[in-house]
Amino acid sequence: MARESRGRGDERNPGRWRVRSRRKQARPAGGDRSGYPVLGGFERAAGRYDLLVGFSPGYHGALLRSAARLRLPDGGRGLRLLDAGCGTGASTAALLRVAPHARIVAVDASAAMLRRARRKNWPTTVEFVHACLDELDQAGVRGPFDGVLASYLLRNLPAPERGVRLLRGLLAPGAPLALHEFSVRGRPSSRLVWTVVCWAVIIPLGRVVTGRSGLYRYLWRSVLEFDSVPELVGRMRRNGFHDVRVGAMPGWQRGIVHTVLGRRPPREQN
Repeated sequence: MARESRGRGDERNPGRWRVRSRRKQARPAGGDRSGYPVLGGFERAAGRYDLLVGFSPGYHGALLRSAARLRLPDGGRGLRLLDAGCGTGASTAALLRVAPHARIVAVDASAAMLRRARRKNWPTTVEFVHACLDELDQAGVRGPFDGVLASYLLRNLPAPERGVRLLRGLLAPGAPLALHEFSVRGRPSSRLVWTVVCWAVIIPLGRVVTGRSGLYRYLWRSVLEFDSVPELVGRMRRNGFHDVRVGAMPGWQRGIVHTVLGRRPPREQN
């Protein structure tokens, strides 16, 4: 994806979009987020994050594939979507590409990443909210949503199982969730490729671009330790999703990055 999709501009400032955003009130931006130990790394890396991922071949295209796999009808017309863990807005842009007529709520726990996202040009149908996944209700973000995209989120949560349940609870009956995630466990060749890419490219480049390497060493290690694809599928099914399936990525990301999709059942017994 070379450019972010754009719609009708702000008449008072034709060159930019207005971004409606709500600041989370339940916990200050500088408050204790000890349950999210990696958050500080994202805060420090936010200023150069877009530059760094720009060096990753296929990064934006993979996000677009996962967003498209939600199979949202009619360009999202009349739908309300959630981008959970939006970071600096790359996944939000992917959702906007596949659903230009939807209303999109993009949330992230990192204030610094959201500041970068808000500086970009967006239609008024996109709203950014600063909040952790388990505090969305206090931030005024409530379901039901007609679809959720969660990109590289579950691996960074302190309790992934609870995260899946929370995401399910935000969905309307029958609505889809797309988990866009790294997963190499149980695949020796994928683990090897991932380790080579990290230590030959990602970690050295991260150190050069940001002056630090801790976040990128964490990235390497956390992916090795995270769920296998069958374990991710199991998490989805165990927490009430049906029609669970997996989508692969092309290029170097094959066997490393996946879309794991599921739907909240259209009818559920009490």
